[in-house]
Amino acid sequence: MILIFVRTIIIYVLVLCVMRFMGKREIGQMQPFELVISIMIADLASTPMTEVGIPILYGIIPIFGMLFMHIVISVINIKSIRMREIICGKPRILINKGKIDERALIKENFTINELQERLRVNDVNNISDVEYAILETSGQISVILKSEKSPVTCEDLNLEVDKTKISYDLILDGRIMNDNLKKIEKDQKWLEKEIAKFDMLPTEALIFVLNGDGTYFCQRKIRGKV
Repeated sequence: MILIFVRTIIIYVLVLCVMRFMGKREIGQMQPFELVISIMIADLASTPMTEVGIPILYGIIPIFGMLFMHIVISVINIKSIRMREIICGKPRILINKGKIDERALIKENFTINELQERLRVNDVNNISDVEYAILETSGQISVILKSEKSPVTCEDLNLEVDKTKISYDLILDGRIMNDNLKKIEKDQKWLEKEIAKFDMLPTEALIFVLNGDGTYFCQRKIRGKV
């Protein structure tokens, strides 16, 4: 019994350190690969705690293997946007400009009822109030309400407003998001001209975002070129 108690403490401390090293995300915010690694670590940890006949190293080594895989995949995600999309997927717009995208729902195996449920979780009772609903890579749905339905609504104040527009990432980690440039009907020369206003080149930007109101958010990389 004492041996099981000691092994349990050792495994617990090890798993706690590993999970702490992996970061502070909540379960619902984990990427798929993070969730898989967490589940496997839990399974690997349970066996050596109760099976005294199994050397404790048989549990410790695989757990460190899972930690190593987490580090490798995290580095790949930072270095390669293409691999990030393959491993984590890409956000998908389920409601676009107030209209439900049926093809997007089918691709994500989403039913209308599930979409309505997720909207209610976001305190949205009427689909007609939604301008954009975006399924994030973590599985959560981000909701952008129509301008007149936003908190302290302009509709209540009888003010005319422009329609809500979505933000676009134009540069991430020094890489130009050509797909987003096409969506806003702009080219690379236009992008270079706009980011030059911030006294930097596209490769020097950590992030460059065109906000829905036409303004920009830009931040320079402090590390070397990715």
